[in-house]
Parts: sequence; structure tokens; C-alpha cells
Amino acid sequence: SSPASPHLSRTMDVALLHGLLLLLLPVLLYRRSATFHYFCKVTFFNIWVLTTATLLSPFAAIRGRCVENMKLLCAAIRPLKHLYGIKIEVLGAEHLNLKEPYVIVCNHQASLDLMVMVELIPKRCVPVAKKELLYMGTVGWACWLSGMIFIDRQRTGDAIDVISQTATTIRRENLRVWIFPEGTRNQNRSMLPFKRGAFHLAVQAQVPIIPVVISPYWDFFSSKEKKFTSGTCTIRVLPRIETRGLSPRDVPELTESVRNIMVDVFSEMSTNRRRDRSVELPLLPHD
Repeated sequence: SSPASPHLSRTMDVALLHGLLLLLLPVLLYRRSATFHYFCKVTFFNIWVLTTATLLSPFAAIRGRCVENMKLLCAAIRPLKHLYGIKIEVLGAEHLNLKEPYVIVCNHQASLDLMVMVELIPKRCVPVAKKELLYMGTVGWACWLSGMIFIDRQRTGDAIDVISQTATTIRRENLRVWIFPEGTRNQNRSMLPFKRGAFHLAVQAQVPIIPVVISPYWDFFSSKEKKFTSGTCTIRVLPRIETRGLSPRDVPELTESVRNIMVDVFSEMSTNRRRDRSVELPLLPHD
């Protein structure tokens, strides 16, 4: 054989070993590094949303802009809870069984809210989202086709116009509207002050408000700590709050009243979650 053959063989063996190490490195990092694990799961979440929006948009476009297209998006997002090992419990869903229109107000923690929301969202319900989402390629197109309502948070006049138009639309088309009144994601121990748009909408349309509280994700998800594991999330749907007979003058008090109710429930859920976690901890043997 050629004198170069042993050297070539060793070079190939080293290259093969390096290749195997490169293949194994992501697996090892995924198992050993919580931060790498977090970024992998978040990236997969975003890719899943983008891919399903791209695939479903042509089918939704056949029907045109229509609230019924929301069913397609929900069906595409629901499998994620199984892939991530997240169990979702819903309490009080019977409060959503109304034939009339209503406004859902819900606390907003992270992008995972999308995965939780599709578990509960009633028929003929559309979320209100920031206008920037509309320009996110096929995701924005899919959201628009599903009848989502977009608000420009930087231009108060435009937002007021959208609320007025939406108040007329939900009565005429018997729609439900899902709004995050905090206005932005919040993973703090309490809720941010509520913006009044959702409450102006409910009062102007004279429809009930239904508060929805999602339990904290702290046990299994935190963007600050770069943590994303499996876990359990609880959704509590609270009894409706009537707005019939209320006027715009009542909106500030209504906003604060609903927020206080939701904060109390969120605090209770947080306490119960900490208590449940302490019960699950193994007991140490006595000396």
C-alpha cells in the first residue's frame, strides 16, 4: 500500500471524530445547559408559528378575511403544549357560554400566552393586537385574514377610532374580543396598570366584560432566567361584569375595579402554586 495511506486514514478518522463531536455538542448543550435549552425551545416556537402561518394562509385566503379563519390558527398552535410538556387546566369555562358579544380581558406574561389562549378562546372571538404584528410577513397576513383587530398604540386618535368601529362591529356581527389590558408582556409578581381601551370598548358597545387570569409561568418559564421546562398552567375564567347603563365617566372606576379583582385572583393562584411546589418537594430524613 502507499506510504501516505496510514496518514490519510488517521486524518479521516480525526475528521470523522470532529464531525461526531459537532453533532453531539448541540445534544449535550440541550441536555446540560438551561440557557441553550431555553433558546432552542423559543426558536422552535417562533419557527412553528411562522411555518404554520405560511402554510395556512393560502387556505384562509380562499375564504377571505373572516373570524372563522381563527379556527385554523388555533388548531395549528394547540399541538405545541404536547411538544413542550405543558399541561393546561381551565377553570370556569362555563362563564364564556354566552350567546351575546362580550370583551375578554386577560393578563399578559409572555409569547406563551398564545399557546394558552388557543386552549380557551371561544367561537367568533378575535384578539386585539399591536399594529406592528401586521407587518411580520406571513404571520401578520394570517392574523389579518383571521379577523384580528390592530391598534396603533403610538397614535391615540387612531386607537380611539378603532375602538369606536369595533364597538359597532361586535354588536353587528356578534363577535367576542380578547384584549390584554396591560398592553405589554409582564412577568413581574403582579399586574401592570391597565390601559382603558378594553373598558371603553365594552361600555361603548354595552357588552359584558369577562376577566380571564392565567397563572404565573415562573415554575417552568422565565425569559429573565432563561428557563423553559415542562409544567402546569391554570386558567381561571371569572364571572362576567355587566356594563349596561355605564357611561364613559364610569370607565376609570370600572378599569380599576376589574384590575383589583384579577390581581387578587392572580395572587391567590401564585400562593397556591408555591404551596403545591413545597408539598411536592421530597421530605428529608431525620438525623
